[in-house]
Amino acid sequence: MSPRAGSTGSQPPATLAFVESPVQLLNVLEWAHAHARRTADEPAGPPGGAEPAAGGPTPGPALGAAAAVPGAGLTLVVLSPTDPMTRGQLRRMAELARNEGYEVRWEEARGGTTAPFHTVGGLAPLLRRAERIVMGDPFSRYVQLLLTITRARDLVVVDDGTATMEFVSQLARGERLVRWHRRGGRPGPRDLVFAPVSARARRRLTPGHGRRVEVFSAMPITETPEGVTLTANDFSWTRARFGPPRLTKGADLVGTSLVETGVVDPDRYVEAVKGLAKTYGATRYFAHRRESPEKLHRLAVETGLEIVRPDLPLELIARRGPIGRTILSFPSTVVHTLPLALVGTEVKVAVCDIDPAWLTESASPRAQGFLSGVTGTARDVHRLTAVTAT
Repeated sequence: MSPRAGSTGSQPPATLAFVESPVQLLNVLEWAHAHARRTADEPAGPPGGAEPAAGGPTPGPALGAAAAVPGAGLTLVVLSPTDPMTRGQLRRMAELARNEGYEVRWEEARGGTTAPFHTVGGLAPLLRRAERIVMGDPFSRYVQLLLTITRARDLVVVDDGTATMEFVSQLARGERLVRWHRRGGRPGPRDLVFAPVSARARRRLTPGHGRRVEVFSAMPITETPEGVTLTANDFSWTRARFGPPRLTKGADLVGTSLVETGVVDPDRYVEAVKGLAKTYGATRYFAHRRESPEKLHRLAVETGLEIVRPDLPLELIARRGPIGRTILSFPSTVVHTLPLALVGTEVKVAVCDIDPAWLTESASPRAQGFLSGVTGTARDVHRLTAVTAT
C-alpha cells in the first residue's frame, strides 16, 4: 500500500475520519454503518423541498444524500504507527474498508522526523473543507493538532477502547485530556510545550456555538457532558458481515498490554495467566498488539499456551471463529465489546479482576479504581475472583 493511497482528488469529503489503530478503524466502520441506517430511517424533508420551520432542527451533514451508496462521502485517513503488528492489522482493516466502498488514505505519519510536517501539510486542505471529523483517539497529539486546523462543525469520537470512558468523564468535568494510566504524574517537558494545542483541542470537543459533538461507544458512559450526543455501538456491522462462529470445547485467553504500559508487574502477570490457564483449561492466548515479543515468549514457555497474534481486532476474530466457548480476559475493552459482537452465540465472556498486589510502584494512583470500574460496569460477563499470583 502506497502512502496516501485512495486520495479523494479534488472533491472534499463530507466526512473525514482519522484512525491510528485497528480497533478505531473497526469502530469507524460501525459508526458509518449505524449512521447510514439512521439516515435511511429519517423521514423525508418537507414536501416540495421547503425549508425547515424556524427554530426547528437543522440537519447535520450526512454521509451524503447518497447514503444508500456504500462509502458515500467518507474518507478514512490512517495515521500509520511504526509497530509492525499494528500496521499489519491496519492493512487488513483498510482492505475491509475498501471492500465496503470507502476511500482510504494511508499516511506514513511517523516515518521520520519530517513525516509529521508532510502529513499535516498534505491534510490541511481536506481538514479545512471537511464538514464532519470522526476520530478514534482524542488523547492523540496528532489528532489534537489536526483539530486545531479543521473548521468542521460536526465532531464524532468513536471508541478507542476503555480510554473513551475516561475521555468523556474528563470532558464532563472540564479537565485537561490525560490518559488514565498517566494520571497522577507530573507533566513532562513535551506535555508543557503541547499544552496550548491540547487545551484548544478540548475546547473544540466541547459542544457549543453551532458545533455538534457525538460519542459513538460500546462503553458504559456514566458522566454525560452537556450537549454531547451519546450513540450506542451494538456492533451490528460486525454481526452482519461475519459469523456466527464455530465454537471449540476449550477456553481462550485474551492478553493485555497492562505490563507494557507500566501498570502491572510482569512476574505477577505471568503467574496470573498461568493460574487462569490451569484453572479453566485455556489452550490459546490471543496476544494484544502491543505486547512485547519477550513477554509472549515467556508466556509460551512457562504456561504452555499457544500464542496467537491476531491479524484483525478480536471482535472480528471471535465472530469469524473458531473460538472457545469461554473467553477469559483481564479488565479491558473486550469485556464490553465481545458480548455485543457475540450476541446470539453460546460464548461466555469471563473477566478476572486485577489484584492490587500486581500493580507496579510506578502505576498511576488512578489505575486500580479505573480497572475495577472497567470490570464492574461490564454487562453480560462472568466476573472471576483475582487469581493468586505468587
